[in-house]
Amino acid sequence: MPTNYDLDKAYEIDGPEDAKRLYGNWAASYDDSFGEGWGYVAPREIAHIFLSDMRENQPVLDIGAGTGLVAEHLRDLTVDGIDIAPEMLARAEAKGLYRRRILGDLTQTLQMPDGVYGGVVSCGTFTHGHVGPVCLPELLRVTRAGALFACGTIPAVLDGMGFGSALATLVAQGAITPVTFREIAIYEGADHPHKDDRGLVMVFRKL
Repeated sequence: MPTNYDLDKAYEIDGPEDAKRLYGNWAASYDDSFGEGWGYVAPREIAHIFLSDMRENQPVLDIGAGTGLVAEHLRDLTVDGIDIAPEMLARAEAKGLYRRRILGDLTQTLQMPDGVYGGVVSCGTFTHGHVGPVCLPELLRVTRAGALFACGTIPAVLDGMGFGSALATLVAQGAITPVTFREIAIYEGADHPHKDDRGLVMVFRKL
């Protein structure tokens, strides 16, 4: 297994500038050293959950798109990808996965019109040191009623970064449907300290 990436170091990043630097430097080896080398199957699992629940949910916005590991499993759909690291989007561009590749910071106002997306997917974005629930109002703004969300996280982040209370508030306000959670494997067929980690996928619709 390649060892040129330390997941725990990524968990320690502090804000958008750290994320931009780390993922920019990592882009060239991301698919080999992490996607394949770590047996990273969470993108596949999240894509399958989205596909199993979708109706008229295009176009799809892939947030924290990276090199397109989720979009690789959504090839029959119209998908746009947004990421903070241009180097990651350049790798995705070479695969021809996205209709549009958008450079942007999910913690800020998105330069997009209201109600343009029918779905949102995310893998590896709602994790330690990355993006918290602050982005949810903007994601709801740029999606239309009925939009399907399938966004991965891990239990420690769900609790520690306030996703539970943020989602509960949105449900109480009538902004989204009650959230269901699907447990997934994050890694498969590899031997490393995180090989048994499990993820949660938050699934809901905009009302």
